[in-house]
Amino acid sequence: MKSNLNRLLIAALSVAITASACTNTTKTNTSTDSLTADSTASTGLKPAGPPPEWGQSIKPEMQSVIEKLASYGDKPIETLSAADARKNHTPTDAVMDLIKVNHIKLPAPMVDTTGKDIDVPGGKVHLRIYTPKSGNGPFPVIVYYHGGGFVIANLDVYNASAQGLAEQVNAVVVSVAYRLAPENKFPTAHNDAFAAYEWAIKNAVSLKGDPAKIAVVGESAGGNLAANVSIMARDKNIMVPVHEVLVYPIAQANMNTESYKMYANAKPLNKAMMTWFTEKYLTTMIEAQNPKISLVNAKLKGLPPTTIITAEIDPLHDDGTMLANKLAEAGVKVNSRNYEGVTHEFFGMAAVVPEAKAAQAYAAEQLKAAFK
Repeated sequence: MKSNLNRLLIAALSVAITASACTNTTKTNTSTDSLTADSTASTGLKPAGPPPEWGQSIKPEMQSVIEKLASYGDKPIETLSAADARKNHTPTDAVMDLIKVNHIKLPAPMVDTTGKDIDVPGGKVHLRIYTPKSGNGPFPVIVYYHGGGFVIANLDVYNASAQGLAEQVNAVVVSVAYRLAPENKFPTAHNDAFAAYEWAIKNAVSLKGDPAKIAVVGESAGGNLAANVSIMARDKNIMVPVHEVLVYPIAQANMNTESYKMYANAKPLNKAMMTWFTEKYLTTMIEAQNPKISLVNAKLKGLPPTTIITAEIDPLHDDGTMLANKLAEAGVKVNSRNYEGVTHEFFGMAAVVPEAKAAQAYAAEQLKAAFK
């Protein structure tokens, strides 16, 4: 994020998810669903050039975002220091610029936001709390973990996802700014994630939340964290989340899966970046086999019902599929959907990408059912 100049637009961006979201008319939910959004939901964005070599099936709106991101001319993240990588433009910047250029109108937010610093072992973590403006609660609570490979990104970059879920589920969302690597090595982010979950349980009532209705949601690295929170809650004998939504989670250490091979050069995430993230967060590459990183090696029995969302054009596509299979083998109820023609990071782009709108509606539907 270049500056705070676009902060208000970031805050408003996800409102369009609720206000303009199309009804989810896709086929019945199964563990092998591969979905595209209703074509009538197109935002009319047209790419300037042909589909990229690494993503011939890319949807036009998704390609428009990728083209805008490329137009900034940033150096590849895997060639930079962590500090410099955090200065690069993000997919959120590209979405916001497309909104401006195409005069896409965004409605007013349906939630209020507040900030809170909490103590965690070894330091402090900042939370952003989204509270529905309508109704008095108690609301269900979602603890949300952003992506960025444990190294980059922040609450602003992933605001659209967190706010969109708060609005569509009518829930309090606690978005967690866990500490980043390489300044904070493994397992700092994992421990921060769990500490924030414990805080949410203890403080749910003061947040107008229902302490008996708490779920976890995460994207990419955050999806890994969300799953680990459920595992740690189970192992520590505290309340396990009622549901977890894992969006293209990091779930294993093998970077030679079919999706890694097919989309090694994809944008905005590629194989080289995943290697870079891993090296930054871990002290040694041997730690990549730790069940906290390689969730497919973890004990998964006793975890809450799980929703997994994957993107077709994504090195991490197979991570999500493998984890879904492992969870099912462990007796966990799993629903998963793959969205075709979109890349990693698509989930927060509902203001311009129809598949993101559909994916957020699906996640909200799963969460609302779990909170009943």
